[in-house]
Amino acid sequence: MLYQQKNMQVSYGEAIGILLLDSPVPFIPGDVANATTYDFPVRFKKVPGFSVKKALGKNESIYPELLNAAMDLKSNGVRAVTGDCGFMALHQKRLKQDLKIPVFLSSLFQIPFIRHIIADSEKIGIITANAQSMTLQFLESIGIQQGSDLLVEGLENCSEFKSAVLDEKGMLDSKKIQEEVVQAALKLVSKENRVKVILLECSVLPPYAQAVQTATGLPVFDYITMINYVFNAVVKKTYKGFM
Repeated sequence: MLYQQKNMQVSYGEAIGILLLDSPVPFIPGDVANATTYDFPVRFKKVPGFSVKKALGKNESIYPELLNAAMDLKSNGVRAVTGDCGFMALHQKRLKQDLKIPVFLSSLFQIPFIRHIIADSEKIGIITANAQSMTLQFLESIGIQQGSDLLVEGLENCSEFKSAVLDEKGMLDSKKIQEEVVQAALKLVSKENRVKVILLECSVLPPYAQAVQTATGLPVFDYITMINYVFNAVVKKTYKGFM
C-alpha cells in the first residue's frame, strides 16, 4: 500500500483534536485533557490566554486565538475538534463555519439526543461548573432549547471544586471533588424524582461519572460519551468475525 504525505504533517493518526484552556488545573485520568482517558490517540492544543475566567465570562475577544489553535489542529490532520470547557461553545457556530470540519465544543449538545430517549414527562439533571453562567441566553446561543425538563446544579459553591478548578490553585483532591459531584447529583434527584438522566456538563467531571451512576442508578452522559461517539463516526472500524 502506498501512502502520501499530507499538509507538511510530522505526525499522524490523531482523529480528535482538543482545544485546551490556558489553565494550571491538574487533569486526572478521565478528564478531557488527559490523553490516557481515551482508547485512541488525540491531539491537544492550548489556546494562549483563554483562562477559566474568560470562558465563564463568555469573553468573545479570545476568538482569534481559538481559531488559530483550531486551525493548527486541522493542519495536523484531526477530523473533528472539541474542547475542554463547555463554555467554549459560545464560539461554536462561528468556529464550525471557519474550520469546515466537525466542531463540538459542549457536552450539552447531547441534550436533543437525551430528550429523544426519555419520556416527555421526565427530566434531565445537569451538573455544571457554574450554574450562574448557564443562562437562557447562553443555551439559546448554542442552539439548545431551554425547557422545564432541564434542571441545573452548579458546583461554584463547592469548596474543593471551586478552589481547584475555578480558582485554579494548582492542586486537586479528587476524592473531595467526587463527594461534591455525587452530592450535587443526589440533590437533583431528591429535588425532582422525575430526573431520569444525569448530564455532567463540565469537562473536569467524567472521572466521577461512575460514582454518580452508582449513587443515583441513572444513565450518565458527559464529555467522554460525546467524544467517543464522534470518534466512532469519523473513524469507522472494519468488522471481522464469523457466521
